Amino acid sequence: MGARSPRLWPYTPTNSPVALPQESVFFCQSNVIPLQFPEKGDERILTISSLQEYCIQFSSEDGTVEQLLSEHGAPPMSERRPFLLLGELANPYRLQDIGIGPLPIYTVRLSGLCRTYADGLDSREVVPGVHHITLARTHGWWEKSHLAMATLDQMKEMVIWLDQGRKGTWKPVKPAEGMLHFEEGELVPPPVEQVEWDGSVELVKQQAPPFNGLQIDLKNVMVPIHAQHGCYDNRGRLARCVHIAQRDFHENMFRRGASKKWADILDIC
Repeated sequence: MGARSPRLWPYTPTNSPVALPQESVFFCQSNVIPLQFPEKGDERILTISSLQEYCIQFSSEDGTVEQLLSEHGAPPMSERRPFLLLGELANPYRLQDIGIGPLPIYTVRLSGLCRTYADGLDSREVVPGVHHITLARTHGWWEKSHLAMATLDQMKEMVIWLDQGRKGTWKPVKPAEGMLHFEEGELVPPPVEQVEWDGSVELVKQQAPPFNGLQIDLKNVMVPIHAQHGCYDNRGRLARCVHIAQRDFHENMFRRGASKKWADILDIC
């Protein structure tokens, strides 16, 4: 499939924020270009240099990521670092609004970590607003998300946008738990019935499907987390994005519970 306009991913309250788009893409201000996975190569954990080398090999009808960066006059991969996009920041429509510039975005698999709703509301532009996504542990969990290879300036711009002028609401951190792999194709997360809760800890009892992509060293990956109140506390349990749509969350759960502090839901380096 060829390049598409970023405006094809408008905000819709029934499904946003979801991990959009479904494949790896090269984002620029006018186009969203689908990317194909390269040969996987040797099984290894990708550190910064090997991750950069692997990421530039993704290709499109218009060339490799390395060629696309050069063609758009963007900083090379050597100046980029991994940055997890969990919600609206994976939305090309939103990235165009922010004016983030050329950005390679890859589909990845979170293991032992889940996307859950932050205990806050971004009321800009839309009604009722956007519930942004933060990261929390769940032992045995898996789901797809997106990983951008971003410059330091791009990371700062994305965090500033999340902050809405209230500096420190969102904080970029490096997770000290869980795993991250490239993931190609569909990945069905565990259904809600497979998440056991003993009144304190949630645990997935279903066996995880095999990995199909290379592992990324999570110690080198930055992710913005909601540092003010953490995530929404649904009577002690997490409201996972794959189990409850944003509109349903807003109308039936938000403001009806407490919040979990971010330090209690994620260990960081």
